[in-house]
Amino acid sequence: MYERFYRLRERPFALTPDPDYLYPSRVHKEALSYLRYGIESHAGFVVITGAIGSGKTTLLQTMLRGLDGRTTVARVMNTLLDPRELLESAMIDLGLDPAGTSKPAMLKMFGEFLVNERSGGRLVLLVIDEAQNLTLPALEEIRMLSNLETEKSKLLQIILIGQPDLRDKLDRPELEQLRQRITVSYHLEALDAEETNHYINHRLSRASMGAPLEFPRAVTDRIHERSGGVPRLINVISDATLVFGYGEERSVIDTALIDEVIADLDATGVLGPRSNANRHESVVPADPAMAAAMAGAGRAQGATTDAPAASRPTAEDVKLARELAEREKELRLREADIASRERELAEQRRVLAEQYRLLKARPAQQPQAAAAEAGAPAWPPAPATPAAAPAARPRVPVSTPAFTMYQSKRRSGFWRRFKNTLLGTEPVLEDSL
Repeated sequence: MYERFYRLRERPFALTPDPDYLYPSRVHKEALSYLRYGIESHAGFVVITGAIGSGKTTLLQTMLRGLDGRTTVARVMNTLLDPRELLESAMIDLGLDPAGTSKPAMLKMFGEFLVNERSGGRLVLLVIDEAQNLTLPALEEIRMLSNLETEKSKLLQIILIGQPDLRDKLDRPELEQLRQRITVSYHLEALDAEETNHYINHRLSRASMGAPLEFPRAVTDRIHERSGGVPRLINVISDATLVFGYGEERSVIDTALIDEVIADLDATGVLGPRSNANRHESVVPADPAMAAAMAGAGRAQGATTDAPAASRPTAEDVKLARELAEREKELRLREADIASRERELAEQRRVLAEQYRLLKARPAQQPQAAAAEAGAPAWPPAPATPAAAPAARPRVPVSTPAFTMYQSKRRSGFWRRFKNTLLGTEPVLEDSL
C-alpha cells in the first residue's frame, strides 16, 4: 500500500513475528542469553514470561533459528489441552503417531524416541508457547515428562513461554515440585522511550530500499507514551501512521500526524484500554474442578442452609462465578460488535465496487457528453443524405469547458481522499515515487 511512497521493500511494522526485524534491546538480549544458557547447560525447566505483545514469540523464533542440526524441537502452541492431548500434540510434532494408543503405550513410545535421539547425539527440546493457559493437571503432566532421564542427564529439555500470570500459577502450592525444577527464569519488560525510538527506526532501516525514513524523537516519544513500550502496540501505531501519511501524501512524519493517528485508533477501539503488563488472569481456570464450581455456583447459591458444608459454595466460588458471567457477557457483546462491523465493511465494499464500475464506464461517455455541452458535432459524424443541404458547422466556443474535476472544492475527509486515491479519481503526487 504505502511501500512505494516511502521506498520500502515491505511493511516494517507487520504484526507477524519476524526474527529478521528483532531489535536487540537490553531485555531481549538478556532473554536470548538465558535461553541459550538453559539449552547449552541442559538445565531443567526454562521459563520466559512477558506482557501481551512484548515480543516473546519473535524472541522464541530467533532462538530456534540459531539452533544447530543436533537439536530436535517439538513446539506446542495451542495449550487449551488436557494432559493426554498435550502429550499427543508433542508426539505428533516430533513425527510420532499416537493414534489409537493407550497412554502407557504412548509414554513408552515417547521414551524410546528420546533414548534413540540421545544415542544419535541429538537433544530433544519441547517448547510450549502460551503456557499460562495450561491447567494444573497439564503442568503436572509436563513435570512427569521431565522424569524421563538417564543416570547422568535429562532426555528432554522443556521451555515454557507465557504471560506474567504463568508465574503466579507456578507459585501455587500444588506445583511445588515443578517450581523446584525451574533453573532458568526471565521476565521481558517493556521498552523505555529511548529503546522505543531505536526500535521504530531499526525496523524502518531494515525495510528501506534507500535512505531510510526516520521518525523524529518527538513522534517516537508520543508513540511510547500511548503504547507503554509494548512492541506490538508500537507496531500498530507506527503502521497506521504510515497509512495516514500515505493518504495525506506526507513524506515527513510529524507530531500533528501522530496525534491524529492515535486519536483515530482510540476512537475506533483498535488500541483498546491501556495494557497492563502485570495482568494476573488466565484464559482458563488452573483446575478443571474450579470451572465446574464456577458454573454451578449460581445454582448452589440458592441451596438450603441445611445442606452439607462441603457441598455449599464458598464466597470465593460465588465471586469467581460472577466474574466469569461478566466476562462471558462482555465476550458476547464484543462478538456482536464485530459481526456488526463485518456487515458494515461488506456494505462498504459493495458500494465501492459499484462506484468503481461506474467510474470505469464514465470515460467512454465523457468525450461525447463534453462535445454536446460545447456545441461540437458528435464524432464520427452521421452520413449526409443527398437531399439534405450541408448544415453550417457550429462555431466551437473559445472558452475551455469547465470540467467538474478541475473545479475548486472543499477538502474532503481523510478516508474519502484515501478511497479516491486508490480508485484513481483524485490526482496523486508522483514526485517522490
